[in-house]
Amino acid sequence: MRSTLARALLTAAGRSFMQSRAFAPRASQSLSLRATTLGVRSLSTTPRLRNLEDELERKWSTPLAKRLADAISATGPVPLASFMRMCLTADIGGYYTGAIEEGRDQFGLKGDFVTSPEISQVFGELIGIWFVTEWMAQGKQSQGVELIEVGPGRGTLMDDMLRTIQKFGKLANSIDAVYMVEASPQLREVQKNLLCGADAPMTESKVGYHSVCKYMSVPIVWTDTVKSIPNASEKMPFIVAHEFFDALPIHAFQCVEVPATQDIKPSPSDLSSPSTRTSQPTVQWREMLVSPTPPGSTHDSLRTPASQSRETPPPDFQLTLAQANTRHSLYLPESSPRYRAIRSQVGPGALIEVCPDAALYATDFAVRVGGSAQYPKAKPKGAALILDYGPGDGTVPTNSLRGIRRHRRVSPFAEPGLTDLSADVDFAGIAESALRASEGVEVHGPVDQGTFLNLMGIKERAEMLIRAAAANAKTDEAKQHASDIEKAWMRLVDRGPGGMGKVYKALAILPENGGWRKPVGFGGDVVV
Repeated sequence: MRSTLARALLTAAGRSFMQSRAFAPRASQSLSLRATTLGVRSLSTTPRLRNLEDELERKWSTPLAKRLADAISATGPVPLASFMRMCLTADIGGYYTGAIEEGRDQFGLKGDFVTSPEISQVFGELIGIWFVTEWMAQGKQSQGVELIEVGPGRGTLMDDMLRTIQKFGKLANSIDAVYMVEASPQLREVQKNLLCGADAPMTESKVGYHSVCKYMSVPIVWTDTVKSIPNASEKMPFIVAHEFFDALPIHAFQCVEVPATQDIKPSPSDLSSPSTRTSQPTVQWREMLVSPTPPGSTHDSLRTPASQSRETPPPDFQLTLAQANTRHSLYLPESSPRYRAIRSQVGPGALIEVCPDAALYATDFAVRVGGSAQYPKAKPKGAALILDYGPGDGTVPTNSLRGIRRHRRVSPFAEPGLTDLSADVDFAGIAESALRASEGVEVHGPVDQGTFLNLMGIKERAEMLIRAAAANAKTDEAKQHASDIEKAWMRLVDRGPGGMGKVYKALAILPENGGWRKPVGFGGDVVV
C-alpha cells in the first residue's frame, strides 16, 4: 500500500523545497487546576467596600480582561467555557477575531504556535491523498463532491490538499465547492490570498463570502459556522478538522460529597431542583468557575506552576469551585455513561472536562456523511478526518487547559485575548456523539499520528523530495533544504515523550459498511 501511495504522490509533487519551523506545537504540558471553594456570587473574601476600591484602581493586563471582569462583577463567576469563548472569539480583543496587536499572526515563526501543515508540505499532501482514496473506495462520484475545512488557520493545509487533488483530474472535476468555516475576518483574507490569489475578488452572499480557487475553477465559500453550509443528500462531503476541536470551549467539573439536606420539604422560596434535596449524603458534580484573582496577586501568591512562564503579567483570573449546582453541572456530566461511571466508581475528587461544542460538530459531521431522520440520505457517502491531540485510550480529559504565547507555556488566565487557549480532545466522546447522531456512519481510530502518517507513506514521499533537493544541492542553502525536509517529516512522526507522532491522533468518520473495509491510514488498503 505504501508503494501505491508513493507512486500517486510522485505525480502530486508540488514544491520541491520546504522550510521547517522549529517551534513547539500547541500540544504542551497541561495545567494542573487548583480550585478554591467560593460561592457562585462571591468574588473576594475582603470587605465589599475595600473590594470595590481595589477594583476601581486595578489595572487589567488587556482590554478584554477588563471586559471579562466587568461582566463577572455583574453576574458572578462564569463557566470556564464562557471564559474560553470570550478569550478566543470576542469581537473586540478575541484571540482569533479581535486582533488587538498590530500585525498579529497567531501561527508560525512570528506567532504563538506551529501546526503540522506549517512544518512540512507532506502533511497536507497526505491528507489530500487520504480523501482521494476515500473518493475511490466510495465509487468515484463524478459530481457533488464538497471539501469542507473547519478552523483553517492560514489555509496552508487546504492549499496543500488542493494542489495535490488537482493532479487527480476526475476527482478535481467532481468538486462542486470548497467550504472554509472561519469566523475571523483577518484569517479569511489570509486564506483567500493563499487559495485564490491576492488580486482575486471576494463577494458576499447570504451564505458567506465567495472567491475562486487558483488551482481549478472551483468556488471557495467562507462561512462563519458549519451550519451555514447546505446539507444536501446527494452531496459527498469530505470534511477535515485539524487542530480545531482542541480550541472549542470546555466545561470542567469536580465530584464532591454533599451532606444530606436537613429539610427535604422545599419552602415556598426554595428554587433548587428537587434532585438536589436528599435525605442521605450524595455524590454530585460541581462546576469549576472563573473569577478574578485578588488585587495585587503575584505569580508567587498564585503559585504559578514551574511549567508555565512567569514572564507574563500575573494571571487576571483563576478557577474556583461552585458551592452549589449550576445548570451545567446538573446535565452535562449526566450526558454520557462514561461520566456517570466516573462519578460512581471514583467518587469525590474526580475531575472531568466536557465539551458540548465538540458533540455538536461531531453530530453535524456524522449527519452530513450518514444522514439522519431530519436529513435522510439514501446512501451514506463522504468522510470526516479529525486530527488533534488528546487521550486515545477512551479516558476522559482532565486538567488539560493550557495557554500558549510566543511558543511558551503560560497561564491560560494571563493576558486574555493575547494567549492561545486549548484543551485535550475527548476522541471517545466524539465517536460516541457521531454514532448516536447517525446510524449511517462508523468510526475508525483514534490512531497515533505517527502510525497514520507512516501508513500513508510519509517516508516515501519525503524521500522523493529529498532526492529532488539533493539533485539540485549545488549550494549550502540547497543542501540545508534537503536536511530540513528530513527533520520535518521525522518530527511529525516522532513517538518519543511529547512527540507529535504520539501526542496527536487521527480519527475518521465513514459511511457504515458492515466492517468490510478499513480506511487507509487506519489499517486498510487502497480500493481502486
